[in-house]
Amino acid sequence: MRTINFKIIFNLIGMLMLINALFMLLCVPVALYYGEEIYKSMAFSSFITAGLGAAAYFGTKNAHKKVNRRDGYLIVSAGWVCLISSGSLPYFLSIPYLSEQIFQANDFSITNIFFETIGGYTTTGATIFNDVEILPKGLLFWRSLTQWIGGMGIIVLTIAILPLLGIGGMQLFVVEAPVISADKIHPRITDTAKRLWFVYVILTVVQATLLFFSGMGLFDALNHALTTLSSGGYSTKNVSTSYWNSNPMIQYIMIIFMFLSGVNFVLNHFLLKADFKKIIKNEEFRWYLGTISLVTVIVAFIVFQFAQPFHNSIPYAELSADGSHYTFEESLRSSLFQVVSVITSTGFTSADYTQWTPFISMIFFALLFVGGSAGSTSGGVKIIRHVILLKNSWMELKRLIHPNAILPVRYNKKSISQNIVYNILAFFVMYMFIWISSSVILALINEGLYPGYEEFISAMSLSAGSLGNIGTGLGNYGPTDTMADLTPVAKWFCAFLMILGRLEIFAILILFTPFLWRNN
Repeated sequence: MRTINFKIIFNLIGMLMLINALFMLLCVPVALYYGEEIYKSMAFSSFITAGLGAAAYFGTKNAHKKVNRRDGYLIVSAGWVCLISSGSLPYFLSIPYLSEQIFQANDFSITNIFFETIGGYTTTGATIFNDVEILPKGLLFWRSLTQWIGGMGIIVLTIAILPLLGIGGMQLFVVEAPVISADKIHPRITDTAKRLWFVYVILTVVQATLLFFSGMGLFDALNHALTTLSSGGYSTKNVSTSYWNSNPMIQYIMIIFMFLSGVNFVLNHFLLKADFKKIIKNEEFRWYLGTISLVTVIVAFIVFQFAQPFHNSIPYAELSADGSHYTFEESLRSSLFQVVSVITSTGFTSADYTQWTPFISMIFFALLFVGGSAGSTSGGVKIIRHVILLKNSWMELKRLIHPNAILPVRYNKKSISQNIVYNILAFFVMYMFIWISSSVILALINEGLYPGYEEFISAMSLSAGSLGNIGTGLGNYGPTDTMADLTPVAKWFCAFLMILGRLEIFAILILFTPFLWRNN
């Protein structure tokens, strides 16, 4: 294997930073419209990012235009570090323009700013802001944009530009969006990336429009569209989307687009083309739809029979006529909203599901490990991995009875290579090992912060929520809580878990292996 091509790595990272700088500029007119002085910090942040990006890009313009798999891993990992670093600039440079009231409610320490930025780009949605409603609109818009950028992956966006440079982008696509689909939109991966981003933009615009005409303000509608399609979950309201619980139409729109964010975006492309046959034939989609439907029915039944709205945690909680329990429609809507939100790792809340019943809390804890479809913007393990693992386990039972039979695992009626099964097994084992280890570490870091059992539950859900890019869990880090009271060490550790989960674990862990750095 040839030596690492550092020139092309710097070249492409420079391009990523130039794109990031362009997105920062979009916040300038927003701040100007609302008469906020932070337009200066947004413009300056964009200028600094563009300057560094231009230096890296044009300084290595004559780099060898070929990317191998090893270069791809380094570009993705280093690219995300640079994006997060530059993406934190608008927060830092806006500090001189913030009011004393904002500082009293929110802590703008270095740790908190990086945590918020990482929670944005990784679409985890975990936040340290106790009061987002008093933040400048320009800063809120940038906060939402970081999730929209990270949702599909800014590196996939770059793949669409690589043909202009004569660079093949397959290696980057494999790292950023592994196992995207057996269905090819187009044989050229760059054209596929362009179509995926086209779908992403169209769905964002459609959702923002529908939310606006359903009664949500234009600014809120745009921000929630940006953080829904990206399965991010950042909201412009302190109580998240429960602020609009009195408007069922808004919640149903949010449910539909959260669901779409967890669908393979290749299938969303077929949806826009009204090619429903390919969608229904997709096995992962059927499992995805079936899982959501089954869990929703179970949760809705329990909520309707036993649960009571929790007035204190959700000030805008929906109530039945006598205010004592959920109606049937409210039970179904609230349950569906929360189930879709957690499975797709979006993290929006319309109710505090931890207050329903202990059994429901355990159901939602299990959902932290499900995830949406491969090739979607959601985090977690992903449905396709669970399906293949279940099928492989079933085949192992058959092989015990028929040891000489050739019994391949099938997906979408096609045999799957044993190498893919081994890869999924390795991923799942590594994922669970990291979750268990991280839970222990977080329990040690936060030891004494909460009483015994509560500390244990909080550590486990915090680890699962960070690694799965969900941003919500149980205990003291449930759907209505922020991460503001975490210790600085715990925040940095959770931030690492967010990046680890967003890049599918192996893209980060491989950096710590000696064979990546060898020249043979």
